[in-house]
Amino acid sequence: MNPLTAYCGIDCEHCDAYIATASNNNTLREEIAKKWSEMFHAEISADSINCTGCRIDGAKIGHCSECEIRTCAQTKNFNTCGDCPELTTCPTIGHILQQVPGAKERLLEQ
Repeated sequence: MNPLTAYCGIDCEHCDAYIATASNNNTLREEIAKKWSEMFHAEISADSINCTGCRIDGAKIGHCSECEIRTCAQTKNFNTCGDCPELTTCPTIGHILQQVPGAKERLLEQ
């Protein structure tokens, strides 16, 4: 499995925060902070846009470091939620599987 596939099946490799971190692009961090601040009605600083990927050691942006899906999978020692027998009925990950194209498929590929 690609180490840049998050526990929930999101492809971190295509996440703006990961891209900005991997390329150390401060202009992109500023653009993301502005966009996400407006989108999520929160004050997000460019300095907080640092993420190495959900399942890789290193920096995580706020919502990823506090993610209940990530915490659940780590607690159960799963590689991803694709290892969980409750994947298709889990209310915790259900919204991701409905809203993120390809997430479920990535999890089932492992």
